[in-house]
Amino acid sequence: MVIRRDKYLKQLIASKHNGFIKIITGLRRCGKSYLLFNLFKDHLLTSGVHDSHIIQVDLEDRRNKKLRDPDELLSYIDSKIIDKEMHYILLDEVQHVPEFEDVLNSYLKVDNADIYVTGSNSKFLSSDIITEFRGRGTQIHIYPLSFAEFMSVDDRHPLDAWRDYYTYGGLPHTLSLPDEEAKENYLKELYTKVYLTDIKERHSIRSDAELKELLQIIASSIGSPTNPSKLERTFKSVKNVSLSNKTIDTYLSYFADAFLTEKSIRFDIKGKKYINTLSKHYFTDMGVRNAILGFRQTEENHIMENVIYNELRMRGYSVDVGMVETRPVGEDGKRIRKQYEVDFVVNRGSQRYYIQSAFLMPTDAKERQESASLLNIDDSFKKIIIVKDHIKPKRNEEGIVTIGLIDFLLKPELINW
Repeated sequence: MVIRRDKYLKQLIASKHNGFIKIITGLRRCGKSYLLFNLFKDHLLTSGVHDSHIIQVDLEDRRNKKLRDPDELLSYIDSKIIDKEMHYILLDEVQHVPEFEDVLNSYLKVDNADIYVTGSNSKFLSSDIITEFRGRGTQIHIYPLSFAEFMSVDDRHPLDAWRDYYTYGGLPHTLSLPDEEAKENYLKELYTKVYLTDIKERHSIRSDAELKELLQIIASSIGSPTNPSKLERTFKSVKNVSLSNKTIDTYLSYFADAFLTEKSIRFDIKGKKYINTLSKHYFTDMGVRNAILGFRQTEENHIMENVIYNELRMRGYSVDVGMVETRPVGEDGKRIRKQYEVDFVVNRGSQRYYIQSAFLMPTDAKERQESASLLNIDDSFKKIIIVKDHIKPKRNEEGIVTIGLIDFLLKPELINW
């Protein structure tokens, strides 16, 4: 099964020979190795690069354990550079090499070496790339399969495929598994044996009980604004466990560093400022989120919001949670303070969109409810409601566009309809 990852492949191709280290980041098992060792390598070969000029090392492979020593890796790569023609160095999971920064920087001075690496942890956060590689690294961040990529290898009707996508997510290997039981077992094992183990080992955590419980709490409340203090109270009341908000904040940063979750910060639309009191935490892959909860809580409405968030991030937008404050006059003649939430404030360059995720809008009253926050925004940027139903796109007299979820996921141009 060949899954095309054209967006990411184009980014790699565009960055060839730019004098920078190309660093592919993302959740483990989301397809980084496949992108580098299969899709990109195939591109090199079909472009006329000889196989002897492609140096590839999978540093997660036990057989390459010796090459996890930085000096051994240097010697190995040096031995493979056989002439003055361009050589392409492809290193998978390079964080296994101590002092890997020095190894990679050594080849920045080699004119006929073009370097590509993958990594899965906080060493590869964009904020670190500038520091680690002294401004000479290009980050290409890869997500699990989008719904469009998922559908490219699934011949079912999109509405039928949607159930599998929101239940088992977009990690590529799940598509090759034969049945629901196999998919559930794979994702549960991946969660406990890979993601949790990585976090524990990386941060020297002896027990994973509190990590598991915190992940379960945020997994069961996706789409709900929260903060460490609020989560601390939840631990005390629901789990009967005392966990400080400082520890919770630290653990949340560990989840983000492992690319398990992303945080969406609250933004005051009228005040044009960020409010750090509450944030939302979304999961990078819905299959992993559901595995954390033992596939017991698969509420489609909350998952739909998370999928929309992920889709927007895959398209390169920054995504915040919006807040609109109004002061209408109450029945007693006094002004009252009222706040509305906008699910997504979406930005890229000069573009901005306000988007609501509304699972169902069966009545006019429900439509008015979902539109209320958008109608209180007094600028001219596009305002969109995404519903689960398969509908023709429509625009009401206030200019609010309503589109169906499947169309939104499969037709990126609809955001500008």
